[in-house]
Amino acid sequence: MNTITALFYVFSAVLLFASFRVITARSMVHAALFLMLAFFSASCLWMLLSAEFLAITLILVYIGAVMVLFLFVVMMLDLNSDGFREGFWKHFPVAAGVGAVIAIELALVLMGSFRETQAPVDPKLAEVGNTRLLGIAIYTDYLYPLQVAAVLLLVAIIAAIALTLRRRKDSRAIDASLQVRARKADRLRVVRMPAERNPEMPASNGGES
Repeated sequence: MNTITALFYVFSAVLLFASFRVITARSMVHAALFLMLAFFSASCLWMLLSAEFLAITLILVYIGAVMVLFLFVVMMLDLNSDGFREGFWKHFPVAAGVGAVIAIELALVLMGSFRETQAPVDPKLAEVGNTRLLGIAIYTDYLYPLQVAAVLLLVAIIAAIALTLRRRKDSRAIDASLQVRARKADRLRVVRMPAERNPEMPASNGGES
């Protein structure tokens, strides 16, 4: 067993342990931290498989942005996780059985590729680099699927904003269109009123004090 194989088994064990702790941790903050550990272990596995771009993307996007945001939201909301854990162990055997079936199916599908020998690599492709080859493939052969995925993500962002937008009654926002349509008659109105005299005040006597 060489060093790469040993590291593969170590990171795989850490990944499985962290994934199990994500669903069994009693604190939601601890579950989020274990999920970050699972992402880090998966990134290390990508690194061992010579997929440097995917490994760095997993760290920067998921651990550096998404999971940190989740962690801050969980800590700020201070949710009570006891209500979410009701009936967990009751349904755990069924969930474990379904997970075991999925793991066996994945093992049967992927076991054949593990036995295959490493395919010969073109020296010219090896000099170009994995990241550059991935960029060339994305922006040439898969340009249209990339654009479709970008449009779908944009639609999802707009839908999320529209669903979470709430109009506040106490908002003091200014509507510029109403200000432009304002007229003088809408702002000031002159009303004629008859003069009234207070009977309690004495009348003036021609300038005498």
